[in-house]
Amino acid sequence: MAYISTKDDVEKVISVHSKAQWERRDVELSNWAKRTKCKRRSKQTALLGNIEVDVELLGALTLFKRMHIQTEFSCAGVSPLDDPEDHSLYAYITIIASKRAERFVEMAMKQMRHRLLVTFESSRNRYDLSSFYIGHNRSFCLLLQHCAEGFYNGEREAAH
Repeated sequence: MAYISTKDDVEKVISVHSKAQWERRDVELSNWAKRTKCKRRSKQTALLGNIEVDVELLGALTLFKRMHIQTEFSCAGVSPLDDPEDHSLYAYITIIASKRAERFVEMAMKQMRHRLLVTFESSRNRYDLSSFYIGHNRSFCLLLQHCAEGFYNGEREAAH
């Protein structure tokens, strides 16, 4: 993975998306902003150690913890079924950079392709992985967990 060198605190997009994909994302954002948002259920959380996390990300976060890939923040985002006042527009997870984290990010970008937006913030030495499209948050969480499972199993096999 090639890092984009920067001397400022700006996050740099390192995943690749076409102009058409960015345009679709902009349309989805505009449509979401105009849409009426009604609460249908409260945000669902679970404990990971002493930290409350979104249920949809619990599996991936548990695997990251087992693999010693340090995370800072996460949110499963919002769908029409979530509380529109207690959400992030896109599902995301922040991973502290390390050799293992870099290998995971490379694999996730290959597997999730256009569904994954990855930025790298050099001043904080961290990756932000998020769903690229609005309304794809649950599938993002499932795909991220699938990637984490594959990475975890691959590392275990390589060790034996």
